[in-house]
Amino acid sequence: MSYDNACKYLTEQYPAEFVRWLLGVEPQKIEVLKTELTLEPIRADSVTFLQTANQILHLEFQTLTKSNPPLPLRMLDYSVRLKRQYQCAVKRQYQCAVVQVVIFLQETRAEAAFTEEYQDDTTIHRYRVIRLWEQDSAQFLANPALLPLATLTRTDSASTLLAQVAEQVARIPDIEQKQNIAGCIEILAGLRFEKDLIRNFLREDIMRESVIYQDIVQKEAFKLISRLLNRRFGKLDSSLLECVHSLSTEQLEDLGEALFDFADVMDLTRYLQQQEKS
Repeated sequence: MSYDNACKYLTEQYPAEFVRWLLGVEPQKIEVLKTELTLEPIRADSVTFLQTANQILHLEFQTLTKSNPPLPLRMLDYSVRLKRQYQCAVKRQYQCAVVQVVIFLQETRAEAAFTEEYQDDTTIHRYRVIRLWEQDSAQFLANPALLPLATLTRTDSASTLLAQVAEQVARIPDIEQKQNIAGCIEILAGLRFEKDLIRNFLREDIMRESVIYQDIVQKEAFKLISRLLNRRFGKLDSSLLECVHSLSTEQLEDLGEALFDFADVMDLTRYLQQQEKS
């Protein structure tokens, strides 16, 4: 989902801001850990692991409350895997504290959004839950890194909140940062508001120039071209598919047109070789 890309971008681009918000400490050194854990690999784009001096912050962004396995068990599983994979020396003990925070983006009354522990006959495991729709918008509006999340915070007036967000976007001096933050805002605000309302307050040209927006457009174009290629030639070799995936959005659009002139897979191979040389 596109909200995964936006959340992942924000947490990995601005890890210190999320540590300050959620842990209330001033980080000296932060490392963004890979999201794939050993044993039987588990991975999700909406998961971020940030390692500070003596603890790991595990962020889980959720829109859905149902999952398999259930969310509380998943949090326990993540915690155990993190402790096994990223151990560090703390007070002469080789164990790294794991702080887990589940951030629910869309308002819901489902039980999972109000559950903060896993419990069975032998184990109790606790984690934090933040429901964005209950949060005051002030701290999010004051911080560009958290600004996209402000669109999902508590409000009595959608127009007022979006106007405040747009005002803060306009104050970001760096044009590239402004574009990327605006792109994330459009994606996350779309979980709550109609697109037309969002675009009444945020300039569409700025949002479309963002890295996160372009990444999503490229991925959607790749999905479409992949379906067309599979329908035309059957399942493609993984190396050939990887070459297609490396194409830019514009090149994928060109390939979509050229595809109608291809007689077989060799035509596709020659086309991709020409793109590498150009």
